[in-house]
Amino acid sequence: MTTGRGGAAGLPPPDGAGQPRGARPLLTVASLAVALAAADTYVVVLALTDMMAGAGLGIESLQKGTPIISGFLLGYIAVLPLIGRLADLVSRRKILLACLMVFVVGSLITGVAVELPVMIGGRFLQGLGGGGLVPATLAIVADLWPPGRRGMPLGVVGAVQELGSVLGPLLGAGILLVSDWRGIFWVNAILGLVFALGVWVIRPDAPAGAGDVGVRPVTPARSQVVTALAWLAALVAAVAGSLALIAPESLTSSVAYGEPFVPFGESSSRVWTPVGLVAIVALVLLVALTVRRWLPTLLLADVLGAIFVAIMLGSLVLTFSSADPAKEVLGPWGLWLLPLGALALIAFLIRQRTAANPLIQRGVVHGKVVPALVVSLLVGAAIVAIVVDVPLLARLTEGTSETAAAIVLVQFLVAVPVGAVLGGLLLKRLGPGVVAAPGLAVTAAALWGMSGWTRGALDEPGLSSVLLVLAGFGIGLAIAPVNDAALADSTHSTHGTVSSLVVVARMVGMVVGLALLTAVGLRRFQEEVAKLADPTDSEAMLDAAVVQVQTVFAGAALAALAAAVIAIWLGWHRVRHTSLS
Repeated sequence: MTTGRGGAAGLPPPDGAGQPRGARPLLTVASLAVALAAADTYVVVLALTDMMAGAGLGIESLQKGTPIISGFLLGYIAVLPLIGRLADLVSRRKILLACLMVFVVGSLITGVAVELPVMIGGRFLQGLGGGGLVPATLAIVADLWPPGRRGMPLGVVGAVQELGSVLGPLLGAGILLVSDWRGIFWVNAILGLVFALGVWVIRPDAPAGAGDVGVRPVTPARSQVVTALAWLAALVAAVAGSLALIAPESLTSSVAYGEPFVPFGESSSRVWTPVGLVAIVALVLLVALTVRRWLPTLLLADVLGAIFVAIMLGSLVLTFSSADPAKEVLGPWGLWLLPLGALALIAFLIRQRTAANPLIQRGVVHGKVVPALVVSLLVGAAIVAIVVDVPLLARLTEGTSETAAAIVLVQFLVAVPVGAVLGGLLLKRLGPGVVAAPGLAVTAAALWGMSGWTRGALDEPGLSSVLLVLAGFGIGLAIAPVNDAALADSTHSTHGTVSSLVVVARMVGMVVGLALLTAVGLRRFQEEVAKLADPTDSEAMLDAAVVQVQTVFAGAALAALAAAVIAIWLGWHRVRHTSLS
């Protein structure tokens, strides 16, 4: 049904490109925010030792510093299903704003931290906010672009996400040239606030029903007194928390004003001080005063099921991200984290069957959503094999530095966003399966060629560069089709959930794929070592390590080939264009 010059009922006239006015500016801001969050995964790589020194740790305690990276990854992945579900219950813009503010708070906390637990907590909040941006942005694309015209915007989102990962270390290096490591997080906070302002100002003409669809609080509106108290509690928590973490020398060294900054007992923590305790009490009071505003929606989103999923995904992330992929499959915590994750999975499955409103609504995972999730899982395994083992192979050549190894990998990483944009463009004329399947087949062929690499293969930029570019380009081609097919087989009320599941599947594929491929590769390595006549022969040991890398590439090639076959089920016909409704 149409009315006047407009499109679907309840909609203003589109801007001529099939989406409401303001859609492109909002996508631009949201995509830049996604790129910033993606960059933050690796932005601290070059600054890690300086950050550890800022927390009072020496280079000999490098292992203790790994949670600075894994903490971000944990926050990024563990709550994705909950944020995806919340994006189906409230305005997607509100989710974007909330995630950006969490990201900003996490950046500020990390930037002033002088203790490792506080630093890790700040990074976790950064990951929490950054991860939530992805499903919310993909859901906005589904809201503001009709089926059949989502290819390009989905390709853009996928491209900037990959480009952010590429630029992360470069961004960190650039900031370190003019500032210390804390400058990285000041820049994050400033950019996060700028993007939040952009999301706040840009209000596209939304489709009918694209606003809040979740429950409203069942209680009457909060009184002005309670609202004022909540704002006061927030202000006190922010000011006291900032003072506790920054601990200005002019106050801490003052006889008159220094006592609130003296730690309790024998603690040396800036948080466990009188001023820190004030911040904690104010934060608890803020939660108590506002609980009726957000608790009903959280309960409708099935927060209990989300907790089970967070424990399950968190166990996977911490088990495998804490392992050295060149030496071990499981990290030091794996023996008790994996059983915990298994129990959480069982509890989640029971919850899915018994809850009136489960986290993943019944009937959401159906049709093309299923092959999209499987393809995303397998693509994650292929990506991580290249990201981890290409630099490893480069380092097996004597004299190759970490920087040189990273430069080799950039050839792959740059090709991914290029392929993602082209894949989005091709969806205007071709079906998702027609774009994704050949692209992944190219990746599989490139990985199979890489499985024949020997030491020194990366020193010659000819064939090795071609294979790396083809592998990245093929993966990029599949990004938009996977998202497009999944969103096409979901409704407006489930776009957030489906988008989060696609991202989670890819992240799980990366974590678990690395573990499985490394396990097989280590076994081959041990077999080669057992054959050596002289185990002390360093050259022979390096050749055995190359066999491990070759095995990982071969396994990744099989994963990419399987993804190519399954991608056929994404559909051979172009997604039909329909008006927004």
